[in-house]
Amino acid sequence: MKYLEKKCLIAILILLAFGCRKKEDPYLPIVIIEKPTKQNVHIFGEYVGRIRAASYVEIHARVEGYLENMLFEEGKYVRQNEPLFVINSALYKARLEKAKAQLKKSEAQAAKSKRDVERLTPLYEQHAASRLDLDNATAALEDAEANIAISKAELDQAQLELNYTTVTSPIAGYISERFVDVGALVGPGVNSKLAAVVKSDTILVDFKMTALDYLRAERRNVRFGERDSTRSWQPSVTVTLADNTEYPVTGYVDFADPIVDPKTGTFGVRAELPNPNQRLLPGQFTRVKLLLDVRERAIVVPRKALSIEEGGAFIYIIRRDGIAEKRFVQIGPEITNSIVIERGLGENEQVVTEGYHKLTPGMSVRAVESDDEEALEALREEDKV
Repeated sequence: MKYLEKKCLIAILILLAFGCRKKEDPYLPIVIIEKPTKQNVHIFGEYVGRIRAASYVEIHARVEGYLENMLFEEGKYVRQNEPLFVINSALYKARLEKAKAQLKKSEAQAAKSKRDVERLTPLYEQHAASRLDLDNATAALEDAEANIAISKAELDQAQLELNYTTVTSPIAGYISERFVDVGALVGPGVNSKLAAVVKSDTILVDFKMTALDYLRAERRNVRFGERDSTRSWQPSVTVTLADNTEYPVTGYVDFADPIVDPKTGTFGVRAELPNPNQRLLPGQFTRVKLLLDVRERAIVVPRKALSIEEGGAFIYIIRRDGIAEKRFVQIGPEITNSIVIERGLGENEQVVTEGYHKLTPGMSVRAVESDDEEALEALREEDKV
């Protein structure tokens, strides 16, 4: 009995000694570990875009005449229907007066023809006038009524042409410099283009997206140009200013061309952004950053923890018993200094971020957290050796 007790005691002491030696074994390689994080990963695409105004309207002279006056200040804001140019209107006033007189003449002729019909009708019924006389009077009345309609149309046209001698702004916006000088002959077929008005409190950004990016978005049920109220995010757009700083207002894609350019493999996309302070200028080029996807609660590890070999991408994890395990994983998009792990890693596992270059599968290691300064110093000393 004493022999058995002594043997058990010796075995216990050996186990304790082995455990203590393993725990404090200075010869075990040191590795730095971190747990994966779960976060919403925003995936962006970057493109070159060009800014244009939401509305750009050229102002043309609709009638011919000499330009008499300019009523605006170049480069300033003009309201819708605000008068901008005045064309000499004497000719069009004369045409209007002539049209009015012609209408009165047609109305007078129609009144006479109506009286003739009213006088001949009872005479015809009493056989005191012929059928021919009555038919001629009726035809004259119908002709006079048609002349009234023609005269009214000519009067409307004359009034319209007179109105066109005052050129107004079709939209509200900022007006360009004048393209003709006061005193010049303007009108259709001559100098018809007078100025242009730009509505730039809202701007559009045109850019080209690759068919591959479009396909990836489609697989995630993202359709550009359509708002999806069931999704917590939308394909938003940010652009850069001329000094390469980011414009602080976000826009959204409102149109995507359904046809791919076979020469470039790209298709046109358009985004709309508010521009209340006129900081974005139509015509300038910009860098477009488009939110393509959001991977919600994705498992993310530092990029430095990942290695690539012929068999694929792998990381080292440390099991609970302190043994290193080589784990092949399926990787996703890379963001700054981190990378998404699609498959092969759990959120509570310990990933080796430093020191994995000296590991082999099944090796015992001393795993320490990344905030352990003493262990980090020891790891640096190991690497020097």
